[in-house]
Amino acid sequence: MQFPSISQRLRVLHFVTGRFTSATQVAIDLVAAAPEGRKLEAMLVLRRKRDTDEAQVQALRDRGLRVELVPGWFHWLSIWALARLCRRWRPDVVVAHGFPEHLIGRWAARAAWVRTMVQVEHNSRERYSAFKLWQARWLARRTAGIVGVSESVRASLLQLGMPAERLLSIPNGIDLGRFAGAEKRLYEERAPGIVMSARFARQKDQLTLIHALALLKKRGLVPKLHLAGTGKPALRARAEALVRDLGLGSQVWFMGHHAELPQLLMSQQIFVLSTHWEGMPLALLEGMAAGCACVASDVPGVEGVFEHGKSGLLVPERDPQALAAVLERLLLEPGYAAGLASEARLHAMRHHDRKLMMRRYEQLLLSL
Repeated sequence: MQFPSISQRLRVLHFVTGRFTSATQVAIDLVAAAPEGRKLEAMLVLRRKRDTDEAQVQALRDRGLRVELVPGWFHWLSIWALARLCRRWRPDVVVAHGFPEHLIGRWAARAAWVRTMVQVEHNSRERYSAFKLWQARWLARRTAGIVGVSESVRASLLQLGMPAERLLSIPNGIDLGRFAGAEKRLYEERAPGIVMSARFARQKDQLTLIHALALLKKRGLVPKLHLAGTGKPALRARAEALVRDLGLGSQVWFMGHHAELPQLLMSQQIFVLSTHWEGMPLALLEGMAAGCACVASDVPGVEGVFEHGKSGLLVPERDPQALAAVLERLLLEPGYAAGLASEARLHAMRHHDRKLMMRRYEQLLLSL
C-alpha cells in the first residue's frame, strides 16, 4: 500500500466502526467534504466487524474516497493495525468516532506519535466499565478537542468527568439535497403509512412501535408500517415473531437496507423513532427533512431535535399506549399532522444542513 508524499493541506484520519451506523455516516460525510474545501486531506479507516458490508465499502471507494479497514476482532489488534497505518500515512490529526473506537483510535494515535487527537461521541449512553472510563478520562486530558454531536451528548460527557474546557457541541447534519422535492409531495396526497428507519440493535425499540400498531388495529386503524434497516439478525427475528404473534403480517414490511430511503420517506405521512437513547439521530432529521409528521421517544439525545407540539411529538419511552394515542391523532387529524410536518421540515432546513456541520468541524480542525 503506497501513500502520496506529505501535502500542504492538513491531513486528517477519521476512525470509526465498520457497522455503517450514524457515526459512520458522519465520518463518511466529513471525509467526502475534505476535497471540497481544499484545506484538508482526509482518510476514512473502518474497524472491520462481522457485518461490515464490503459492497458499501467499495461504493465509497468508487466515489473517490480513501478508505482503509483494520481488523476488529480484538482491541489490541485494531490498535496495532491502526498505529501501523498512521506511521505510514502520517496524519496531522486523528479523529476517533464513537465508543469503543474513540479509545482504540487514540491509543493507536499515541503509539504512532500523532500529536493531535479529537474524540467525537455520538451517543448519550455507553457501556463504560471502570477500566474503560479510566482510559477515557486519561486520554481526554491528552486530547485537543472532545465533540458531542448534541448538547445532550456534551452534557453526558461532562457527567462522565471529561474536562469542560475541551468539550464542545457540533450538531449532526444531513444532506438536505436528497429531500429537495419534499415540499412538492403534499401531505394529504401521501400514503397514510408509518416509517421507522433504524438498525435492529439494543438501542432501538421497534417492539414498542409494533405493540402500538396492534393497539391501533383494535381501534380500527390499520396503517402500513415500513421498518427499514439492517442490524442484528436475532433482534430482527424477535420483531418478526412479535408481528406474527400479534397478527400484523399484512401491515408490517421488513425492508432491510433501503437504497431509496428519501423516496420512501417522502411517500409516507408519518415517521417514528422509537428508541431507548440517542446522540443526534440522523434518521429523525431525515424524517423531518422529508416532510413527515414526526414522533420520537422522549429520551436523551432526542430532546432538542425538534420543539414538542410544534415541529414534532415526544412520547414516553417503552409506552405503546402513549405512542398509539399520538399515532391515532395524526391519522385522524391530517390537518394537524400536516402542520407538524411542515414545521419539522423548516426546522431541519434551518438547523441541520450538513454543510453547516462540515464547516464547524473544519473550523475546529484548522484551529488545532
